[in-house]
Formats: sequence, structure tokens, C-alpha cells
Amino acid sequence: MSTLTLALRDSHTMLRRNLLHMRRYPSLTLMLVGIPVVLLLLFVYVFGGTLGAGLGPTGGRAEYANYVTPGILLITVASAAQGTAISVAMDMAEGILARFRTMAIFRPSVLTGHVVGSVLQTMLSLAAVTGAALLVGFRPTASAVEWLATIGVLTMVTVAVTWLSVALGLVTRSVETASNLPMPLVLLPFLGSGFVPTDSMPTPVRLFADYQPFTPVMETLRGLLLGGGIGANGLLAVGWCVVITVGCFCWAKALYNRPRTA
Repeated sequence: MSTLTLALRDSHTMLRRNLLHMRRYPSLTLMLVGIPVVLLLLFVYVFGGTLGAGLGPTGGRAEYANYVTPGILLITVASAAQGTAISVAMDMAEGILARFRTMAIFRPSVLTGHVVGSVLQTMLSLAAVTGAALLVGFRPTASAVEWLATIGVLTMVTVAVTWLSVALGLVTRSVETASNLPMPLVLLPFLGSGFVPTDSMPTPVRLFADYQPFTPVMETLRGLLLGGGIGANGLLAVGWCVVITVGCFCWAKALYNRPRTA
């Protein structure tokens, strides 16, 4: 059996294992959808009238729904990272990964199963959250090509965040710690252009907001979905995703291959 065939077979097996876990514990998927939807309703119906007024002369709740949706989508991606980190940490704590290391399987397939399973779960959650956004007034003007580009950007950022969460799950020694480490990711859309334009922020906060990874991703999504220009944000978004994916893949691989001590 060739190495490629072995890799595909074992990766499929590990993916199936993770998909079975998701089916048996649907509450996690419901939570991934529920939290962003609650935030969407809160910001559109409670704060949308006031915050939307600052978006221009025609601003209002409807325009704010358009503005805030990309930030909500990024929160959905960030929320999924916590579940992935917990799942990996549980495998570590229960000794399953140690058992897999002793078996004649393609070693990276264990991590690949976690990543692909989490990406599929996150993309389904993103579709559900997008549907909820449409119900509360989100009105994209994207063409079919722009929708495909949007899906591509969301997939790239999901893969990047998932590899980061896998590394965070491997680096911890307890499930409790793994559940806390990814939580700052949920705050990044708030400390970026997710909910208000960055030019309204104090200078130190604005500098951080302008140069953190999620801001160019949100601006790219906003430009694609609402027909605005994306400028250099598209290249920055792709660059951040590639750097985070490659860096965290190498980090996770090194952590997985290191000998475990008591």
C-alpha cells in the first residue's frame, strides 16, 4: 500500500471518528450556532439603531445588520476553536493519542481528522448563522463569484484558526486550560472593525485594531458581500491565513511528535 493511500485511508478513519463524536454530542454544534446568533440579535435589535446611525446619513438598524454580519461570522469561527481545543485536550488526557502513536497508522492522520472534522462543523455553523443574519435584515449584494470568494476566505480563516486550536489543545495538560486558551480569539472581532469602524477608536486601540489578523478578513468579507472595494485587505487576509496555518501546523506537529512526560 502506497504512503498516499495509507494517509487517505487513516485520515478518513480519523475524520469519521470525529464526525461520530459530533453526532453523539450535538449540543456543541448548537452552542457554536447559538452564541453568534444571540450576539447578532443583541447588536442588531438592541444596539443597531444607535450604532447604525454612525455609519452615515442613511445609517440605521438595517445598515448596521449589513455592517456587523462579517464580525459575527468571525466570532462563529473563533467560537469553534474552543471546542476543537477541548476535543484534542480530552484525547491527550485520556491517553488516546498515546495509543495512536503506538499503532501502525499514518501519524498526521490523527490531527488531520480533528482539523477536517472541525472545519466541516464550523462551515455548517457559518451557513446557519448567515441564514439567521438574512432573517434579521442582512442584505448582501454579492454575485455568484463573490459568494465563492467569500466561502474561500471563510474556509481559509477557519483552517488557520482550527490548526491554532489544535496546537493549543496539544500544548495544555488539562481540558480546563484548553477551554480557556482560545477564548481571546472571540474578542478579536470586538477589538477590530467587526462592530464599529476603527477610525472611531482611540489611537492605541485603533493601531491594534487595524493591524490584528481578523480586521483585514472582516473588511474583505464586507467588501465581497456588500459590493465595496477590498483594496489590500484581500492580500492581507490571505497572508495572515497562510502564516497562521503554516506556523500552527508546524507547531502542532512538533507538539504531537514530542515525547510525553508525566
